[in-house]
Amino acid sequence: MPRQRDHTDVAGVQVLVAVGTDKHPFDRLLGWLAEWHVDVADRVDLTVQHGHTAAPAVPGAVPFLAHGALQAAMADADLVVCHGGPATILEARRHGRLPIVVPRDPARGEHVDDHQQLFARRLGAAGMVALCESRAALHDTLAAGLADPARFAVVTDPLTYDAQRAAVAHVGRIVDGLVAEAARRAPWWRAWVRPAGGRGRVR
Repeated sequence: MPRQRDHTDVAGVQVLVAVGTDKHPFDRLLGWLAEWHVDVADRVDLTVQHGHTAAPAVPGAVPFLAHGALQAAMADADLVVCHGGPATILEARRHGRLPIVVPRDPARGEHVDDHQQLFARRLGAAGMVALCESRAALHDTLAAGLADPARFAVVTDPLTYDAQRAAVAHVGRIVDGLVAEAARRAPWWRAWVRPAGGRGRVR
C-alpha cells in the first residue's frame, strides 16, 4: 500500500514537482504552478525540483535532488507533479502516487521531439497517469488533489511494480518507434531549383 504520511508535523498537503534533468527549460509548467500556488500557499508544502529552468517564485525550489532525496520526497508527497519522463513516472507510481503529468512540448522549445507527449497520452488513456496538457487541466487536477489527496494514491506491490515497469517499457518502445519513423519520413515537398539555363526543375 502507499506509504501513509503523518500530517501532524506539516502545514498542509505535501506536493512534489519534478521536471527532471533535461537541459531544455520548462517555464510553462513552473509558471502554471506559481499561479496556482498564490491561492493555496497556506494549504500546501512544496518541494520543486526545477532543474535547468529558472527557479519559480515559490518556496521549496531546488535545482536538483540526489536520487535518494528524490525517492524520499516522492514517498512523503501526497501529490507528485512531473514532466513526461518515463523514469520519473514509474518511480512516482512505485511510491504509490498517481503522477500528475505535464509532458514537455517540443514546439515550445521544451524538448527535442514529441516523445513525452506521445508517451504521456498513452499512459493517460490507460489511467496510469493524470494527464494535464493545459493550465486549466493542471489547476483543476491540483484542486481535486487538495480536496482529496487519497484520489491520487495507487496500490502498489513488487509484482504490480514489475508489471507496470514492463508496461511502461512496452509503451516506451512503441513511442520510440513512432518518433524514429517520423524522423525517417521524407517530406512531401521537393525543393524547386532554377538552373542557369532558366528552366525550372525539382530535386
